[in-house]
Amino acid sequence: MTAANQDQPKRLRRVLIANRGEIAVRVARACRELGIETVAVYGDGEESALHVRYADDAFHLPTGDVPPYLNIEALIDVARRARADAVHPGYGFLAENAAFARACDEATLVFVGPSPDAMAAMGDKVEARRLARAAGVNPVPGSDGPVASVDDASAWAREHGFPVAVKASAGGGGRGFRVAHDAGELAAAFAGSSGEGERYFGNAAVYLERYLEHPRHVEVQVFADAHGTVVALGERDCSVQRRHQKLIEESPSPAVTQVIRDELCVASERLARAVDYRGAGTVEYLLDADGSFYFLEMNTRIQVEHPVTEMITGIDLIKEQLRVAMGHPLSFGPARPAAHGWAIECRINAEDAGRGFAPAPGTLTRYREPAGFGVRVDSAMAAGEVIQARYDSLIAKLIVWGRDREEATARMRRALDDFTIEGVPTTIPFHRKVFRHKRFRAGEATTTFLAEHPEVVPEPADAAVVPDGEAPEPPVSLHVEVDGRRFAVAVSGLPGQTGVGERRGNPPRGRPRQGRRGSG
Repeated sequence: MTAANQDQPKRLRRVLIANRGEIAVRVARACRELGIETVAVYGDGEESALHVRYADDAFHLPTGDVPPYLNIEALIDVARRARADAVHPGYGFLAENAAFARACDEATLVFVGPSPDAMAAMGDKVEARRLARAAGVNPVPGSDGPVASVDDASAWAREHGFPVAVKASAGGGGRGFRVAHDAGELAAAFAGSSGEGERYFGNAAVYLERYLEHPRHVEVQVFADAHGTVVALGERDCSVQRRHQKLIEESPSPAVTQVIRDELCVASERLARAVDYRGAGTVEYLLDADGSFYFLEMNTRIQVEHPVTEMITGIDLIKEQLRVAMGHPLSFGPARPAAHGWAIECRINAEDAGRGFAPAPGTLTRYREPAGFGVRVDSAMAAGEVIQARYDSLIAKLIVWGRDREEATARMRRALDDFTIEGVPTTIPFHRKVFRHKRFRAGEATTTFLAEHPEVVPEPADAAVVPDGEAPEPPVSLHVEVDGRRFAVAVSGLPGQTGVGERRGNPPRGRPRQGRRGSG
């Protein structure tokens, strides 16, 4: 939360959502419940996307040297034109960019997130390790700071032993992460981590950590307000991953006892206080088999997997972000809220698991979500919508709740079987195999689960996939209405829109706005 809203509660009237897809829809729904108008932004080919149609207003972002959702100048300009008084960054893109938060401050826009200083402190992974150590939270054993060369990395590895994790100082989301199991792999790991850090984060610096062989990846959701209250809302287990990126998340963790949970929560609250944190944040740890845990990083934003915490606590974390940004105290604290039952999330991606989880963009020809008691789907998709190669491959987040883990896993198996998506390969076949695997069902999966159990990876799909880095122009997804029925169609060859802040009227959402300001 920025200086503009620290003194006393203020009313947010109109929020620009600097994101797309399901998280933009998720934020817009929370805003609507709070009586806040929303402004969407969109790039080429997204004119009829759900997050655009759902918002009260929408503005086109230009495609140029800077990708649309990373263009700080364009986003601030749109916020001014749209008469917004706040910006919600969602996750990804600029959500953890301190320069964007400062730009919002300078434009007298409330940034729905932590202060730029807190974001910058935790965004540099080397600095975050130092701050964690100072707060009494032990990081994974590693180098004291950035490692300048492969020779320096080799010297550190000879002293501490292999395997070694090479990490980009500004990395995150699995980017800029390589593992060297022996001296022969170190040079390639160093170059790969440094190069990816430079490409994705503009920072080639890397540091080293001891690579734990069979850890759990456990994270703690924290929330803080401007009134001195910091509360941890329990842990999530995110151990099932590919390329160090999460595929399945659950809360609570099957490996965490109440004693360990209390220790994790205390450590996370202490770290949040140390950086004067505000809003939603996640502190990530590696949990060893003996119950010891080590700080990895702090994500200064809402997480993709936040719904599992919502399901077991009953707290709308997006609405809580907005309340904190307005200067209100936490609606639950200062005591930690009680957790009820078990929740699990599967990321349903347009990826071919049989081809190394290669992204598989394209048009969804059929889309039918599962339903029933304890089933939730966060998505912005429908038949006819396009998964664009230039953006993330996420189609939907499938979340289930059960009274215990056995009920939750059984419900997830049923929901996966009920989920129909055609037109692109998806990770649904992979998830089905995982949820029927005896080791996962026993709650024993670690971060090495996929490497140790390749049998959960299905055969390659028949549909063609697009490798990372290639981005063909997709058709535009449009909706037309004939005799009262809506149809999704894909149209190619339409002229693109250009210019910052090009305004357009939104298609009808199927009901009158009833006094809500339209886009004109």
